[in-house]
Amino acid sequence: MTTEMSPTTVEPVPVGHDGVRVDITERAAGLLPGGVGLAVAAALFTVGAFALLVLPEAAKALSLPFFAAFILALTSLVIVQPGQTKVVQFFGRYVGTVRRTGMSMVMPLSTRRNVSVRVRNFETNRLKVNDADGSPVEIAAIVVWQVADTSKATYAVDNYVDFVSVQAESALRHIATTHPYDDSGSGDTSLRGSTDQVADELAHEVAERISLAGVEIVEVRISHLAYAAEVAQAMLRRQQANAVVAARTRIVEGAVGMVDLALTKLSEDDIVELDDERKAAMVSNLMVVLCSDQPASPIVNTGTLYSS
Repeated sequence: MTTEMSPTTVEPVPVGHDGVRVDITERAAGLLPGGVGLAVAAALFTVGAFALLVLPEAAKALSLPFFAAFILALTSLVIVQPGQTKVVQFFGRYVGTVRRTGMSMVMPLSTRRNVSVRVRNFETNRLKVNDADGSPVEIAAIVVWQVADTSKATYAVDNYVDFVSVQAESALRHIATTHPYDDSGSGDTSLRGSTDQVADELAHEVAERISLAGVEIVEVRISHLAYAAEVAQAMLRRQQANAVVAARTRIVEGAVGMVDLALTKLSEDDIVELDDERKAAMVSNLMVVLCSDQPASPIVNTGTLYSS
């Protein structure tokens, strides 16, 4: 007796960025102008000093809360330089980001982390990968990027600078393997012949990979592209052979056109009448002269055209 087992239902597990949970989004932190913070700090210090100097000994302890509030007011002042931000965290909770430059007053007893929003760039390592044809190539790129969401850059990834670097090299490796190094004549996209298109594809893939960290891509450009050293000489000979074939093809096409023009002009102007055999000999001689690598050495025929 055979017992059929019911298939086990497996819950699908998300793969990729859709499976990553990042519930934080940048928002502006609550703040006051720096001048107000200084005024509050000065007022607290003045009241505390007055209580300390004027009140009797028994009441001098009343000045301590004012001095404590004065210290809190001073520590709540932050200075933000152009191109910088302050990510404010209060007892483990993200409360906002200060993008306003200059001095501001934020929540006291909070921690602040500097996050630069300046445009940055770096060059990836020279990666050795196999292109779509399986040929080993060396490739590198320059990536220009900028932090767009400071909260995700701070809390979504462990180190957003390293994250961008690693993901850029991963995307570069993937793009390099999907295109051949050189165009074989099929008109497809190649790494060498379609650099702008490849760079655009690379920029979009890098941007998609690092969007999780709140980072935007400004520009990506290929900075180095070459065959690997072990196949460089062989590939160079192949490129030279392709160039020679293309040049020869162009020369033959031009020579055929010139021969056709010569025969047509001779016939139209009624200069000389040639039978098929003499036309074939003339075509042969002209093709040799026009397609030869060396200058031709003419031989003057002093007899008749039909002399042997």
